[in-house]
Formats: sequence, C-alpha cells, structure tokens
Amino acid sequence: MRLRNIPGARDDLANSRYVVQEDVMTSLRGRWSGQFAQKRPLRIEIGMGKGQFLTQMSLQHPEYNYIGIEKYSSVLVRALQKRAHLSESGIDLDNLLYLRMDAENLPLIFCPGEVDRIYLNFSDPWPKERHAGRRLPGREFLARYSRVLVPGGLVEFKTDNRTLFDFAVEESKAAGWILQSVTYDLHHDRVLCEGNIMTEYEEKFSAAGSPICKLTEFCPV
Repeated sequence: MRLRNIPGARDDLANSRYVVQEDVMTSLRGRWSGQFAQKRPLRIEIGMGKGQFLTQMSLQHPEYNYIGIEKYSSVLVRALQKRAHLSESGIDLDNLLYLRMDAENLPLIFCPGEVDRIYLNFSDPWPKERHAGRRLPGREFLARYSRVLVPGGLVEFKTDNRTLFDFAVEESKAAGWILQSVTYDLHHDRVLCEGNIMTEYEEKFSAAGSPICKLTEFCPV
C-alpha cells in the first residue's frame, strides 16, 4: 500500500516530547524505565500505525508503560495527532512514548529482559517468498524478540490475513516457541475476545465480515 507523504512529518516528530529521538535510543538501552513517570513493566507495539490500539491500551491499563514503534514518519505523526487531541481534552498520558525505527534494530535499543510483552497488529504480509525474512511474526524476528523479552514474556499477533497467520503458526513451532492460544475468529471467541482493543484495520476488516485471527506465544527459554 502506497503511503501518503505528509509534509513536515519529520519536523513534527523531532519537536515532539513524546517521541524519543533516534540519536539517543541506543544510550537508553537498559534504562527505559527512567523515561516514564513511574517504573512499570514495559510493553511495546511494533508497527503501531496511527496509534489507536496503543493509545487505548495506555488509557485502560495505566499499570504498564508502553512504547509504540513505527518506521514511517507520515504514519507516526497521525498517532501524535491523536495524542494532541487527548491533551486538549485534559488527558496527558505519562505511560506512552514513541520510537521511529526499524524493528530489525530491536536488540540494539532494548536489553535482555527489558520488555514484558510485544504486540504485532495487522503487520505487513510481505507476500513474496523472497521477502519472508521481513515478516514480523517470522522466526528471524522471533529470535530478536527473545533477546529483549522477560522470561515468559509474550508476543501477541492479530491479522485478517489467513496466509500470514498460518505462516506465523508454523514459524512459531519451527522456532521452538510455545503457542499459548490460537483463534481463527477472535470476535466470536468469547474467552479470547474479552478485553480486546481493536486497531483501525481491525475495525475496518471486521466490519467487512473478515474474521480476525489471533495468537499468543512465548519463548520457552
């Protein structure tokens, strides 16, 4: 999908107090708790898009700190606009920050055991086989996640793309990860859907009748 360029997006990110700048990210490795008002378990979303999911998570679960990771400036700036609207309403979240970065660099930014949970929501399917290594639920990225998660830390993955979901299930098994839960129709699973927060894509696809798949997994070591 072609991304619409937003003039001035990089400047907006550079001037935002909610965005941690690229030149200091590595220096904060192992010290991310100090960037928040309180020390809480840290959860991250990779490919956060326009930020609806993580904004709602931050509002509903103040017992955690959150970092949204997005590599496209023109997408991340939309999350900042949502944040600005909240601030105008008198809601200033102290448990949510953003990083503009590529997820390939995750172990350079977070140290072992620094992240409590990772969310992957409606990730790019990269359908061509030669691009399989770029798929966020694939084994190459699972190896990166295992280097930053706490022991027993979870990865949650949601998508409407059945092919990508089947790939994720097989990659999890091949990488030695343990599938804690799997559903091919989240919104009709009364147990797994409890407390579910929808992304912008999830609202769109489910309204069109597409079933939403979700898995939760953890690395055994």
